[in-house]
Amino acid sequence: MPDVAGWLLLGATLSSMVLVAAALLRAQHVGLDLRVWTAVGRAVLQLCMVALLLRAVLQWWWALVLFVALMLTTASLTGAGRAKRLPRGRVAALLGILAGPAVSVSIILATGIVDRTSEQVIAICGILIGNAMTASTLSLRQFGNLLDTRRPEVEAWLALGATPPQSVAELRVKAIHEALVPNLDQTRSTGLVTLPGAFVGALFGGASPVGAAIFQVIVLVGILLTQVVTSSVATWWAARSPLLPVPEETTKG
Repeated sequence: MPDVAGWLLLGATLSSMVLVAAALLRAQHVGLDLRVWTAVGRAVLQLCMVALLLRAVLQWWWALVLFVALMLTTASLTGAGRAKRLPRGRVAALLGILAGPAVSVSIILATGIVDRTSEQVIAICGILIGNAMTASTLSLRQFGNLLDTRRPEVEAWLALGATPPQSVAELRVKAIHEALVPNLDQTRSTGLVTLPGAFVGALFGGASPVGAAIFQVIVLVGILLTQVVTSSVATWWAARSPLLPVPEETTKG
């Protein structure tokens, strides 16, 4: 635990970085300067609450299960809100966010490649659930954008007798592709451009560089599988809707 001087130094450091970021946004009239402060404030508050909760979670298995359920619920609600414009978007996001981490975590725990301790399970679940939420948002938003721009093409296929999944098959593939590209680029550059958080965290936790690298590789491949499953399941369900989304311009108006 930091002493009083340590807490003051932490507060000053964080405030300085947020102040610079907010000032740059305001100077350029981006309009997000207030949201920077609120986002950081929420992050600090939520992390403090999580730190307190983890004291109990790491002691009792039932608390661990409840905490993972809380993470899944929060991620699912967030993903559903981002996909609400699609006729089946909410359910699609829910299915994808549940399926992705379930597959990856099941394989990791079943093989025993990592210790089945509360700390390891929480760390892996948190990372994979967060990335599932990102994959759901990216794939479903891209899918919705493609439906907007290529709506006449989709309607033509439907008029010719194609089923909803057949009429949007190409758009679904493109949406999955675009959702996976950022993570694939980050995975390829790991160790050369970036040192990921799991690697650095394992080092700070006392692991050897080799042990930290092994844990990071497991996490990277787990994220990859999670995002592939999430984006595939989410867009698969969304593509089966017999209805097309209302054009975004109409919803804004």
